[in-house]
Amino acid sequence: MTEAAPIAHEGPAEGFVRIRLDLAYDGTDFHGWARQKGGLRTVQGVLEEQLAMIARTEVPLTVAGRTDAGVHARGQVAHVDVPQEMLEQRSVANDPGKLVRRLAKLLPEDVRVHGCDFAPEGFDARFSALRRHYVYRITTSPRGALPTRARDTAEWFKPVDIGAMQDAANALVGLHDFAAFCKAKPNATTIRELQEFSWQDVSTPEEPQLFEARVTADAFCWSMVRSLVGCCLSVGEGRRDVDFAAALLQETKRSSRIPVAPAKGLSLVQVDYPEAGEMSARADITREKRTTL
Repeated sequence: MTEAAPIAHEGPAEGFVRIRLDLAYDGTDFHGWARQKGGLRTVQGVLEEQLAMIARTEVPLTVAGRTDAGVHARGQVAHVDVPQEMLEQRSVANDPGKLVRRLAKLLPEDVRVHGCDFAPEGFDARFSALRRHYVYRITTSPRGALPTRARDTAEWFKPVDIGAMQDAANALVGLHDFAAFCKAKPNATTIRELQEFSWQDVSTPEEPQLFEARVTADAFCWSMVRSLVGCCLSVGEGRRDVDFAAALLQETKRSSRIPVAPAKGLSLVQVDYPEAGEMSARADITREKRTTL
């Protein structure tokens, strides 16, 4: 193997080309996105292994959002810097989209790359992102989840008031310090702009008592979405009053009063980016430390 490209946020090293990957995965049998020591199966580990075989060099991935163990994605975005000579040798120098078919033959069925293209100048899958969209799927039906959706539908065996859950969600929308909802990470800010948090009853005869939460923010900290959902569920079942959510925004560290909703109900469904010419500027803004208003 040749020497690996250095990890850089400003752009690919000389002789390397940046490729944007659009991908999806069932997170059930993965220990999250990020590569881990000890041989644990992760999405990043599986993808990098196959990409390294194609590129004949290690090619580290940068992802829009690192998902936790058991969390799914159908709209995940990553970038990878590959040697220009790899594209030429694989006859994809002018159409990296051809890598989709090749990767489909190599990857396990629970992870799929459905788009490969040259990244625009300044593109960084993580720092250039404007916002991330998640959907949380949960049933309160006594029978549990529909078997064909059991891997992406969480179960909550108590009835809930969706109106109360929406009231709690409304109190959390905006630019806040979400320290109470995030697991601590050294030197990391917990200030985020929660742009949308809406609950919908999506029940059908086949799937009664089924709810979806749609959650959008500029970025999320570790376990934040599942904690937001858990907060609303505790209000919806009547264990907490509607003021519970707003009060949590005054706390400065992770709150043990918030139940963390099960991982399997959560899916990353979309990542938004600016126009091609604005990628670098957006990345610079993202790297600046967030402050409250």
